[in-house]
Amino acid sequence: MALPALVLAGIAVLVVRFATSEYPLGGAPEEVPCAEALAFGGAKPPAGAYDAECAVQSWLDTNYEARFRMPRKDVRAWLETTYPVAPEPRTDHCYPDSVDLCLHLEFQAGTEDYAGLFPGLSDPGFGAYAADVDVTYEGPDRALVRFSAFTT
Repeated sequence: MALPALVLAGIAVLVVRFATSEYPLGGAPEEVPCAEALAFGGAKPPAGAYDAECAVQSWLDTNYEARFRMPRKDVRAWLETTYPVAPEPRTDHCYPDSVDLCLHLEFQAGTEDYAGLFPGLSDPGFGAYAADVDVTYEGPDRALVRFSAFTT
């Protein structure tokens, strides 16, 4: 009789955990230094960045998010320095429509020397399969940058 009671108690605990937790299996977002979040996608924090908030969420996959503001005039130069062989950032077909500039990069390729194409890919902390950068201009002098680097 004790074994069925233990099984029922275990099931009750699982039901409560699933009902009361947004992340019942783990993987809740955790705050991390922005240098770590950006390094995962082969980037470094830009000069003049402020209001930065960064997090990692990991369970089956890993997703680093960085959100910061920087001088609008420096956005393209930062992207070009960070990803010199990347395609030109897009100004159309960005999602959502409020995004003024966007860039999507995939780092996995069939050649062994692909990592040499982006400077940060050989740095410690790099591990992303892809990265997205979305920029929203908040006026003539300021840009809000949302950076995401992830494994799938």
